[in-house]
Amino acid sequence: MVRGLRVALAGQPKVTEDDLEDFAQEALLRILAALDSFRGESRFTTWAHKIAIRVALTELRRRRWRDVSLDTLTAGKDADFLPETFADPSAGPEQQAVQQMVLDTLRRAIRQDLTDKQRRALVAVRVHGMPIEEVARRMGTNRNALYKLLHDARQRLQKALIAKGLPPEQVLAAFGMQAEVRDAPTKASKI
Repeated sequence: MVRGLRVALAGQPKVTEDDLEDFAQEALLRILAALDSFRGESRFTTWAHKIAIRVALTELRRRRWRDVSLDTLTAGKDADFLPETFADPSAGPEQQAVQQMVLDTLRRAIRQDLTDKQRRALVAVRVHGMPIEEVARRMGTNRNALYKLLHDARQRLQKALIAKGLPPEQVLAAFGMQAEVRDAPTKASKI
C-alpha cells in the first residue's frame, strides 16, 4: 500500500516516507471499518487503494491549513478580503472600473456589516478556500452550525449590498455571470 501511495502522491510536496506509512496505517483502519461495504464491483485492491489515496489527500489538505490562523486571514483594517484575482484581467477599462467599484463595496460590506465570527468564517471558506471541517474545528463548532453562520453572513451581505445600490444581479453582471433563474409561478400556471 505504501508503494501505491508513493506513486499516487509523487507530485505532492513535502510527503515523507513516515507520512506514507502513517497514511497507509490510517487507510488500513478505514478499510477494516468499511470492509462490509465492499460490493465487489471492482477488485479489492482497487477499492482499498482508492480509500488510501482519499485518506492521504484529506490529511494533506488539512495540513496545508495547520499553521494558518483564522485571525491572520482577516487581520488588520486593510486586510484584503477579496484579492484582485476576482477581477477579470481581460475586461476593458470601463468593465475593470466597475469590477473594482463592486469589489471595494463588497470589502466595505464584509468589514462593516458582518460580525467578526461571520467575517472570519466567510473569508476563510469562500475567499481562501479553507475546508469547512477545518474552519468548524478551529472555531469550536460543528459543520452544520458553520453552514448556518455562512448562510446568515451571505444574507447580511446581500441586504447590505442592496442597501448600497448593488443588487445581486448587478454584482454578478459586473463579472460576466448571470443569476440563476428560479422557476417562479406565473399567472397562467395558477389557473
